[in-house]
Amino acid sequence: MNARAAEMRAKGVDVFNLGVGEPDFEPPQFVLDAAKRAIDEGLSSKYTAVSGIAPLKKAICAQVERTRGFAAAPEHVVVTVGAKHALFNLALVLFQAGDEVIIPAPYWVSYPEQAKMMGADPVLLPSDETTGFRIRPAELAKALSPRTKAVIFCTPSNPSGSAYSKEEMKALLDVLRPHDCWIIVDEIYSELVYDGFEHASALTIAPDLRERIILVDGVSKSYAMTGWRIGWLVGPTAVAKACDTVQGQSTTNASAVAQYAALAALTGPQDEIAKARKMFQERRDVMIDGLNALPGIKCRRPEGAFYALADCKGLIGLDHNGKRIANDEDIAMFLLDRAHVVGVPGGAFGAPGHIRFSYAASADRLRAALAAIRTAIEEARR
Repeated sequence: MNARAAEMRAKGVDVFNLGVGEPDFEPPQFVLDAAKRAIDEGLSSKYTAVSGIAPLKKAICAQVERTRGFAAAPEHVVVTVGAKHALFNLALVLFQAGDEVIIPAPYWVSYPEQAKMMGADPVLLPSDETTGFRIRPAELAKALSPRTKAVIFCTPSNPSGSAYSKEEMKALLDVLRPHDCWIIVDEIYSELVYDGFEHASALTIAPDLRERIILVDGVSKSYAMTGWRIGWLVGPTAVAKACDTVQGQSTTNASAVAQYAALAALTGPQDEIAKARKMFQERRDVMIDGLNALPGIKCRRPEGAFYALADCKGLIGLDHNGKRIANDEDIAMFLLDRAHVVGVPGGAFGAPGHIRFSYAASADRLRAALAAIRTAIEEARR
């Protein structure tokens, strides 16, 4: 699809890229200024400590205490090349052949693949719109076994945007309390929640489980810094030390200049996050209302992130270039060819029949994309 979209752009076609998961605006100016200062002051050209510069690790600890109520120490922190790198380090350190890793579906595509790369078996727990794309405690309890090494939660979720309330997360943690497994919580979208929804971190809800909880976070989404590639993990000292060792034999430190930019993001004014949150909520409403007005498509209103996981099964059976649309991959290609809209087939996330649309684009672009989809569907139904 990306190759096809690139070909279309090269021919001058206006393509609506609703597949990419990154904000369409730049980081705050003070972040860019901090990166320039780091270059000018000669701070960007040398190796740093493998697990990150001390000021950034201190700032991460302060952010975790401010937002999760946990007084983390620098030895709990490893700064990584994006949050995905933190997850990969954890997979290398924690998983091995014979282990099981419980992953609620829909899921971010890397979770099961990283487990499989280590020889572990992903145990996928399905959910759908009827549960708000959230698993239930009884389902989690049934999936646990003596082989369960870890459970991975992503809240708010990529790809669904669903988020667990405090009560829902507490109920899941209660199920895990008697079991000796790691609890990995990917909270990269925790600042991007809407309609007054309050993010509930496992670190806050279950202080007695902090020796088993590992937080994954970063600056990519909330601060519009995807390309800077700065993420981190916060976990028990032994886990952080092991991840430090693994990272020391792979990437070594994350980019020095990017670390100073991330430091500025965490320690500078935080009002830009509130502005981004308000803007994304407005875009979400344009996206969800527009999708639900389209024939053959329906979509729940997500609590956070910037994705809409739309049920597009109503488009199955339409004609596309003389062939019957049979699945979400066909739907995605139909939308690209006929509407010039890029979306990601839901099967990649464990949600067949769905398409993930990102609303990290301007409201005007979203409206234009939705209008193009409507025209494509109406023409296909004639």
